[in-house]
Amino acid sequence: MSERNTDLREAASQLNSAAIHLLRGMRAIDRESGLTPARLSAMSVLVFGGPCTLGRLAAIEGVAGPTMTRIVDGLVELGLALRQPHPDSGRSVRISATPDGEAVMHAARARRIDALVRVLEELPAGDRARVLAAAPLLGRVAELVQA
Repeated sequence: MSERNTDLREAASQLNSAAIHLLRGMRAIDRESGLTPARLSAMSVLVFGGPCTLGRLAAIEGVAGPTMTRIVDGLVELGLALRQPHPDSGRSVRISATPDGEAVMHAARARRIDALVRVLEELPAGDRARVLAAAPLLGRVAELVQA
């Protein structure tokens, strides 16, 4: 294995580990929303991505249709989402967030961001500057991984 490939593998390993630990930390913060991780993730799609069909929501979340039906049923029961007839298809429904659902999701997002800001503030200035510079690149890496 070339030295460059070894360096890339080590960096990839570090990114993988950091992502896992970051997500575990966020999970603890997300519990404050009162929603399960699956429901909170579906709400994120609906609030930040906009209304969509049940099938599209299931595909985005990587779950089967019946699983997403149960998730959406729970969100509708809580008054966080609603089903409406699809404007282009009488056979399809569109799922959207209610104002209460939007409020829950925006509060959950704010808690995550606040927690990250607190952590970043604790870093030495040089480390914080490096993280700030790398943040857009990490976003690009995430986009490429999803593609």
